[in-house]
Amino acid sequence: MAATGENVQLLGIVGSPFVRRVQIALNLKGVEYEFVEQIFGQKSDLLLKYNPVHKKVPVFVHNDKPIAESLVILEYIDETWKSNPILPSDPYKRALARFWSKFIDDKVIDTTWKAVFILEEAEREKIIEELSEALQYLENELKEKFFGGEEFEFVDIAAVFIAFYIPLFQEVAGLHLLTAENFPKLYNWSQDFLNHPVVKESMPPRDPLLAIFKGRYESLTASK
Repeated sequence: MAATGENVQLLGIVGSPFVRRVQIALNLKGVEYEFVEQIFGQKSDLLLKYNPVHKKVPVFVHNDKPIAESLVILEYIDETWKSNPILPSDPYKRALARFWSKFIDDKVIDTTWKAVFILEEAEREKIIEELSEALQYLENELKEKFFGGEEFEFVDIAAVFIAFYIPLFQEVAGLHLLTAENFPKLYNWSQDFLNHPVVKESMPPRDPLLAIFKGRYESLTASK
């Protein structure tokens, strides 16, 4: 729990995978916080006050001190609340955790968006090939139940997009990316991760998000 007198806020959008990372970390550590919901496509005065540089969520505010960027926030939470550490204590393993988390941001998340919402067939095929290659690297890296070992840690939390959001996009666009046949270790990891009690309580309702993504996809295909 947050110590008495501490003020902890999270500015976020319910459907954001980056916000979801922070919520999982906070719930894992038992930190009480206020979720200040933001409206997609709008920039509230509070958001502009606390994140004038990027003007986006998530923004984590601890005793009126704002921190932006989800991976940076995760490290701050881990250093501030010591219980249930999410970064390894070994310096080399910490460096690897940072590397693979950045790899997920650079090579998986953005590429998935493009694979779903870019409709030119030739370009999409190339992007899906790049995404499959990235997922294969993660498949090879996964040696135990979780990236963090027997308990989920930093990379697992960073990879929540893979576990929860890629299956949504697969259903929306009829893709076959994260399957038991294509990536058996990564697929089993995703099931174990989503079924973890802390993660389950941190996830948004699936159906409303699916409806939103379907609506965006259908509007794009209709205007093609």
